[in-house]
Amino acid sequence: MQSHTPTTPFGRRSLTLAHVATQIVAAGRPPEKVVHKWKIFHAICTARPRLGVSERALTVLDALLSFHPETALTGEDDLIVFPSNHQLTLRAHGMPASTLRRHLAVLVDAGLIVRRDSPNGKRYARKGAGGDIELAFGFDLSPLVVRSEEFQNLAAEIEAEVRALKLARERVTLCRRDIAKMIATGIEEGVPTRRAGHGPADWQEVHQAFRSIVDRIPRTATRQQLEDIAEELSQLADDVLSLLETHVKTENMSAKESQTERHLQNSNPDSLIDLEPSLPEGRAARAEPKPQPSRPAEGSYPLGMVLSACPDIVDYAKGGISSWRDFLATAAVVRSMLGISPSAWEEAQTVMGETQAAIVVGCILQRGEAIRSAGGYLRGLTRKAEAGEFSLGPILMAQINSRLHEKRPA
Repeated sequence: MQSHTPTTPFGRRSLTLAHVATQIVAAGRPPEKVVHKWKIFHAICTARPRLGVSERALTVLDALLSFHPETALTGEDDLIVFPSNHQLTLRAHGMPASTLRRHLAVLVDAGLIVRRDSPNGKRYARKGAGGDIELAFGFDLSPLVVRSEEFQNLAAEIEAEVRALKLARERVTLCRRDIAKMIATGIEEGVPTRRAGHGPADWQEVHQAFRSIVDRIPRTATRQQLEDIAEELSQLADDVLSLLETHVKTENMSAKESQTERHLQNSNPDSLIDLEPSLPEGRAARAEPKPQPSRPAEGSYPLGMVLSACPDIVDYAKGGISSWRDFLATAAVVRSMLGISPSAWEEAQTVMGETQAAIVVGCILQRGEAIRSAGGYLRGLTRKAEAGEFSLGPILMAQINSRLHEKRPA
């Protein structure tokens, strides 16, 4: 096996202190060390952001590793591979020669390989009388053996960060869903506030506080940012749940008192006589069939398209949104949360139609703090619709394009 003395690159390529440092590291590999080349390659792929190499550069490293005949890279064997540019291009999926040279330089600068150039810059190996390679010029894979623990540790850190980010994102999603549904329940059930003397709970303020937290979530949030948001949402969820629990306990106590009062009344014979004349009337009232609500007509836009443009409204649905009936019922709840007055809502439904007015409410919810007054905004759109100057299509497409832009990596 040839000695790994520091070498300078052929031609115009310069030698840097980082290259010398990498060569020193390569020369110090322990003879007894053995690593699996594809496991190390997988670790490098995972740690790629920390190593400063591109995916195309890793494609070249993959090709270089394929030229080493053994799966195990040891500290005793010669780890220099010497493919020609033509062979390397073929295994790099037809990568152009100029691109290949650029990514090879990236691998050298990152300290993943060492360039060992021959006097004329060609890559080749000289064999002795017994057929063994005595001298080889090409790319030395020794840094992969020496730095294997470093690559594995970096990969483990990145995988842990990815898991933590995923957990934080899931926590935010669950909190958003829980809060939205609890607020909807509070409004529909008329849950009173715990503050004495203030009447019903101002669920609009609760909803505005909820949306103000949600609207602060960045497009490409870090783990710390998501964890901070999750803490705020968790606190708000606890507060809203406390309101609901207090109301449930109060209702249970009232129900017990009411049952006791009815029992005392029914034990009075006079009360039984007084109730008899009203019995037929009560039965007749119950016998009258209740009018069935008319099925809402579907809008001119597919429901899937609307939900793609306004996904946040799903958080407020009791059992999800699978039909226009579900969408309209949820929009009615959201309308109240946004502070849209009944008169503005009725006017919008009269001018736009029930379905289009509900879609507009979904769009207003999705835009969050960008709209200061939801009621005023809806009235403005209603006036435009009345004048024939309103079109829902551009609004939906703008919402969809905005969400697609948010999903693109920065």
